[in-house]
Amino acid sequence: MRLGTLIGSMAQSKLGLLLVVLTSSVFIFFLFTHFQSEIGQLDRDRRRLAEALAKIQLNGIDVRPQRSPSQDGDVIIYNRVPKTASTSFMGIAYELCAGNRFSVLHVNTTRNMHIMSVADQMRFAWNITNWVEKKPAIYHGHIAFLDFSKYGVAQKPIYINLIRKPLDRLVSYYYFLRHGDDFRPHLVRRKKGDKMSFDECVQTKGSDCDPTSMWMQIPFFCGHSTACWVPGNAWALQEAKHNLVSEYFLVGVTEELGDFVAMLEASLPRFFTGAYGLFANGSKSHLRKTSNKVQPSLTTVKKIQSTKVWQMEDEFYQFALEQFYSQRKRTLVEENGTLVGKGQQFLFEKIRPK
Repeated sequence: MRLGTLIGSMAQSKLGLLLVVLTSSVFIFFLFTHFQSEIGQLDRDRRRLAEALAKIQLNGIDVRPQRSPSQDGDVIIYNRVPKTASTSFMGIAYELCAGNRFSVLHVNTTRNMHIMSVADQMRFAWNITNWVEKKPAIYHGHIAFLDFSKYGVAQKPIYINLIRKPLDRLVSYYYFLRHGDDFRPHLVRRKKGDKMSFDECVQTKGSDCDPTSMWMQIPFFCGHSTACWVPGNAWALQEAKHNLVSEYFLVGVTEELGDFVAMLEASLPRFFTGAYGLFANGSKSHLRKTSNKVQPSLTTVKKIQSTKVWQMEDEFYQFALEQFYSQRKRTLVEENGTLVGKGQQFLFEKIRPK
């Protein structure tokens, strides 16, 4: 009888202990869920606050601390590759510059040359570094990459750029020379009146559709070395890849221009606060379109893709695309149908001395 009572007592104790454990587990689970919800709400509130501050700034109420030109001296260089949506992108920058208090300056080279003399390289580097009155600033133009460490200047600029699928860029430029675009539709272009299609040009081996004309994005990233501008040069391809990774803050792709703009707003808000909103509402997303562009036939595409220049330019494009996707994954998140920055993902701790 006593043994039965003892066993019953032990069973009740175990049952009680089990109930305590279960109750504690449920409590901890609900507590964890509650804190997760609170953290998520705090993060959403932080983003809303950032958006509200951005709107206030764009409406002319400046909530930023006042800084002297010497303290606010960032310089961005966008050495834009032709026919990569560069005009559309710069339309956003020009729209933002007054509200965000930065300068935008176009670099116009004689005869639209993409490379500068040694003397002009030095003048350019010293001018944009020491033109304090225009800082912070975005300089843009169709010029090849310049390594500022060669010129003895104290400040290196922040490089950004966009690239495009190489054949798409060539086809767009081919028709642009003949028909212009909707940005300046009345401007007479160099090949106006030439009605030959891109397919016909390839069939007759015309100069405007020569595959060597695709050799543009690699040399723009490679730089001012003579070898950079030799079509099919293997060293130029490797140098372009090296510079893209080591010297450029961000390189986007034309095909995903909106994501590029969102990443710039998240990472360089001093310049690009409000940029994605301008792009997303449509008014600045397609500022310039080539007129009467006809897509090449499959036969033409295969012929172009069999060339060494296309294969190297495409290798560079794919390399840049992989870098861009990796950076985008770490930088952006979609929230309520809008791309926003993930916010700061690091913190400082164990700071000594206290």
